[in-house]
Amino acid sequence: MSEPIRLRPLKEAARITQMLDLVLGADRFDRAPVDVISLALEYSRQVAPNSPIHEVVERDIPGCVGALVYGEARPRQWAIMYHVGQSNGRRSFTVGHEFAHYVLHRELIEEDEGFDGGIYCDENAVVRRDGSGIEQEADEFAAALLMPFHDFRRQLPAKAHADFEALGRLAKRYGVSLTAAILRWLEYTETRAIMVVSNEGFAHWAKPSKAALRSGRYIRTRDTVFELPLQAFAARRDYSEAALTGIMQQAGVWFPEPVHEICLRSDRYDQEITVLQFEADGPRFQEEEEESDVFDHFLRNGQAPDR
Repeated sequence: MSEPIRLRPLKEAARITQMLDLVLGADRFDRAPVDVISLALEYSRQVAPNSPIHEVVERDIPGCVGALVYGEARPRQWAIMYHVGQSNGRRSFTVGHEFAHYVLHRELIEEDEGFDGGIYCDENAVVRRDGSGIEQEADEFAAALLMPFHDFRRQLPAKAHADFEALGRLAKRYGVSLTAAILRWLEYTETRAIMVVSNEGFAHWAKPSKAALRSGRYIRTRDTVFELPLQAFAARRDYSEAALTGIMQQAGVWFPEPVHEICLRSDRYDQEITVLQFEADGPRFQEEEEESDVFDHFLRNGQAPDR
């Protein structure tokens, strides 16, 4: 029986990770994150010397976060572009995402006329990790390459609750944005947690951990407007030290049970990041019809519950 297609990005990322561990040492993250730009250039020259990535450049590509493009001449010469104004951490994941398309999908992109000279990826696919198909595969590859679980779990155990100090330390360790680090943590944590990204008192998007989702704790943002509770830090525009440390919100504020809330403001991207963490394991979601709806919702968003 052939292996599921969705395992390929993880296997390819693991293969490169093992190579980097061998060359740089298993403790390499103690010294520096993955230099993904240099890696993309050098790796492509090694595996496809006639058709490498010849440059990684900043470009104004409105409506997109990044792109993998190729020239008209054959054999193809490739380039990775990232949109102007990205922080170093966000740029790192963007380049990792486009490098994934090169490793996993360049033949498809070149042969399918629908791509028209390359693939252009928007914020939904890269920053929110909310794409499907090859966009989901590129996200899985980039996250596994930049933030391998074997190291990440040692830094923040699966049963541990997180704060912004720990999450920020991880973002720095892996050279990624705080958002990317939180999303990676949510993939494996055994705690019930939710990240909410908001602005002007409304949630733009939200992601739960598997444990939160299975207990019926999630926030709908697709095709609906979710207004933050009035007591939420972001709704009150309270970005003080108290917001970074957090408080226990009473039952009925966010959910029918108490939840610990921390919040910080990103002026650069004009948004707030709120992390909600529940104290207890909570009951498993029992209503079959609603559970199916919840799981289908997140499967459509590229967040498979069995990951």
